[in-house]
Amino acid sequence: MPEIRRVAVLDDYQGVARQYADWSALPDNAHLTVFPEPLGGTENVIAALEPFDVIVAMRERTAFPVTVIDRLPNLRLLVTTGPANAAIDVAAARQRGIVVSGTRGAGLTSTAELTWGLIHALARSIPAEDRGVREGAWQRTVGRDLHGARLGVIGLGGVGTRVARVGLAFGMDVVGWSTHLDTEHARAIGVTPVSKQELLATCEVVTIHLKLSARTTGLLGRDDLALMRPGSQLINTSRGPILDEEALLAALHAGTIGGAGLDVYSTEPLPADSPWRTAPRTVLTSHLGYVTAGAYDVFYSDALEDILAYAAGGPIRVITPEQTTHHP
Repeated sequence: MPEIRRVAVLDDYQGVARQYADWSALPDNAHLTVFPEPLGGTENVIAALEPFDVIVAMRERTAFPVTVIDRLPNLRLLVTTGPANAAIDVAAARQRGIVVSGTRGAGLTSTAELTWGLIHALARSIPAEDRGVREGAWQRTVGRDLHGARLGVIGLGGVGTRVARVGLAFGMDVVGWSTHLDTEHARAIGVTPVSKQELLATCEVVTIHLKLSARTTGLLGRDDLALMRPGSQLINTSRGPILDEEALLAALHAGTIGGAGLDVYSTEPLPADSPWRTAPRTVLTSHLGYVTAGAYDVFYSDALEDILAYAAGGPIRVITPEQTTHHP
């Protein structure tokens, strides 16, 4: 049976990893190390993780390309939370004899819920009003109605469908588009299929719910954003590179769109000098879509189960190169 000696749990930003799984169940000779902060660049990642034979990665917070995997000589099991991880070169791991295991999926409902939090925060200027009340001001902004407004959902998968259904419950006119939109599914849930151009040009709120891939990277560029209404709002809780961030920043500064609610960015965590930190008419969160107690309970308990199964000689939820996709 494989011997488990050193286990690393990465990127425990909230310091809660030990609460969501009974790590005392690890083999007696296994030592657990939890890293609460990002490890940094490639050389720092390699230096920190070189001693470990088991690594638990939280989603895509730390990348494992071939250049990292090839320099971790002790690594034998790499666990990712979620059923796939686009930041792991699974083929390179397999070539090195490293098992890559995943966990059950989580975060569809929580990401949809956060999406609506961002929509409401923008529509009613909740962050600004919160600050105003604390500073002694009263009613500084005028909100906008969602009832009767048009909501454009780009991508009607698990998250997008949930977002669309809430929009319909609010009395919004909901339309949808994606490259391979299932029009029958859209109509069945009350969503009108439209072209990308019509969606961008006619919707007061546009929200993105796509997986990141070569096809969707840069899907919304400068010309697309130019179609949007001056008062419209753009929400992204999927992945930063789906948007042309420079074009979105320019549109916000120019006032050609009304605002943006963002949970994801091309570079995460945001650098100290990121222009997003001072961008106007924005509500920003720190990739919190999947960060809930329910999701963490699934992720960490399954990660521990993966490790114990590997130690017993029967790896479970093994990810193959063919399964590797970009998940929201």
